[in-house]
Amino acid sequence: MAEEPTYPTVLHRQYGVPAHEAEARSRAFHDVMVRRRTVRDFSPQPIPDNVIDWAIRTAATAPSGANVQPWRFVVLTDPERKRHLREAAEIEEREFYERRATAEWLEALAPIGTDWRKPFLEDAPAVIVVFEVHKGPESPRPYYTKESVGIAVGFLLATLHQAGLATLTHTPSPMRFLNEVCDRPPEERAAYVIPVGYPAEDARVPDIHRKPLDHVVVRL
Repeated sequence: MAEEPTYPTVLHRQYGVPAHEAEARSRAFHDVMVRRRTVRDFSPQPIPDNVIDWAIRTAATAPSGANVQPWRFVVLTDPERKRHLREAAEIEEREFYERRATAEWLEALAPIGTDWRKPFLEDAPAVIVVFEVHKGPESPRPYYTKESVGIAVGFLLATLHQAGLATLTHTPSPMRFLNEVCDRPPEERAAYVIPVGYPAEDARVPDIHRKPLDHVVVRL
């Protein structure tokens, strides 16, 4: 009878929180995150050194299917590269708003005040383009790719907000032009475009409200 394969393990380094502090810590984190808003007007103020690197390090701690870690984070700061990104994105966005989007979709977007123009892709000091990494010459087959990358992006946004930075999650469709803009191989597929920076002094955001807890949780 063949022996079961064994794999190396290490002792779990538990992040211990005393039970009497658990709710207070959860609420404190909530009180910071509830102030997070999507921002479209960015200041030219530079981002402090290493903040984005630490945020990406944190994002890369996210769980992933079979621990393949199928993500790539491309950080754009070069003005010419960002200009190219904006021009290519606006071509797709104009097609969406003027031809592909249904009336129902446009009605849902109306309170947000968006259109095909995307100046924030140039204005923000940095833009992080997040790619899903699929099977290729130097990458294994991933599992639960979209779920894994989505969780990592959640970690990324939370960390950047904790650092006092504003973000926006932009998802142009289709996204294949981003491989050229970011010099990435075909097995990498863009999933998110995230401008990062400080909000402009006169930045305004839509007056939206989050659903209350009893609208989003079911206890059985």
